[in-house]
Amino acid sequence: MKRVVLTLSIVAVMLLSACGLNGGGAKESSVNESGSKGKQTLEFWQIDPGEKEKVYKEAVERFEKEHPDVKVKMLQIPNDAYKQKLSVAMSGDRAPDVFVSWGGGWLKNFVDQDKVLDITADTDKDHFNKLALDNSTYDNKVFGLPLGLSIDVVFFNKDIFKKYGLTPPETYDEWLKIVDTLNKNDIIPIALANKTKWPGAYYLMNFASRIGGPELFDSAFHRTGKGFDDPAYLKAGELIQEMVKMKAFNSGFNGLPYDEGQGRQLMYSGKAAMTDMTISFVNNMKEEAPDFESKLDFFVFPTVDGGKGDQTHIGASASPVWSVAKNSKNQKLAIKLAKELSSTETAQQYVDRTGSLTAVDNVVPTDPFTKRFYDVVKNATHLQMPYDQTLPPELAELHKDTTQAVFGLDMTPEEAAEKMEQKAKEDLKKE
Repeated sequence: MKRVVLTLSIVAVMLLSACGLNGGGAKESSVNESGSKGKQTLEFWQIDPGEKEKVYKEAVERFEKEHPDVKVKMLQIPNDAYKQKLSVAMSGDRAPDVFVSWGGGWLKNFVDQDKVLDITADTDKDHFNKLALDNSTYDNKVFGLPLGLSIDVVFFNKDIFKKYGLTPPETYDEWLKIVDTLNKNDIIPIALANKTKWPGAYYLMNFASRIGGPELFDSAFHRTGKGFDDPAYLKAGELIQEMVKMKAFNSGFNGLPYDEGQGRQLMYSGKAAMTDMTISFVNNMKEEAPDFESKLDFFVFPTVDGGKGDQTHIGASASPVWSVAKNSKNQKLAIKLAKELSSTETAQQYVDRTGSLTAVDNVVPTDPFTKRFYDVVKNATHLQMPYDQTLPPELAELHKDTTQAVFGLDMTPEEAAEKMEQKAKEDLKKE
């Protein structure tokens, strides 16, 4: 992010301006909700393709039917480009009226800049899963309405597993034996597209939790004892590098972008047997390779011998989270759109049609496969939100940078941990 020069930022702002991203102020001839002349336009940005996008479009259509004098301009932006695009829009006070985020530290950064609308008074807190809503609540004020609740699991091709007599591993040692068997049979054990760094971060987070226990990150983040140089983090890095050295991943993984889908194609084509990813993988698969669904299965990230964590400790994230820009000229309408995008009707469609979970309470999946994700969450004793969505922006970026360097064997686990802890001491306050 820091490498983007000022000239590019200026150009980006000009492009955004040219696209009419004016906080919803654009008007057309009509009568708006308040009775004044001029049809209201709301800008809405989101990142999901496929069936999720269709679910959002239908929610928008319901909103527009309820508000016939309002037009919603919906823009889908690929995940990896979205963060920079929204940051530029925010800096120029040209953010869309309603926008998507992951809550946590990423959204809080904009909240701290006074760019996001406080929607506490318009939020029914009982409508949402408390953990998910807490992820976009700061100082008891709500700044985002969560629709999705995701977990990360290890997906695998059950046909390949059956062919080579493999069963889902429960321990790291069992997992390495599977990797070894697949390598001997010219099958890529694990597909990874880590150019944008966050996919590889799941391994570090999961290993750290399995080794140090679920309280490890909270202690390091809140400065209550342990740090990011804790032995558990060093060990997590060592296990990642052990897997890299035994060729557990496809070659060139650190240069492979996630959004373009080459990593997923390795799964669809049968060239790779596994991938550790959020359940958004299912939505991508339904859009890109629906025939692969009959081959798909999953297991929870394995335990590590002697570690304090277990398989009821699950990596999770709340996304999409719908927020309203404070500069919106149609705040009341924008809030109503965000509420429709997180309504029970939208949530049920989201769950039943995309293989996803929802942060909206009392919505149970009807699909048997998705119901298994639901059961994993129901039986979980701890849900760990992603570090890069929880930490302050600069520390979050360092976390991804150092983890990618560990994967690339360009940095030792000790060096990565030392850099993280040094930056944490500067950026985090002790509670």
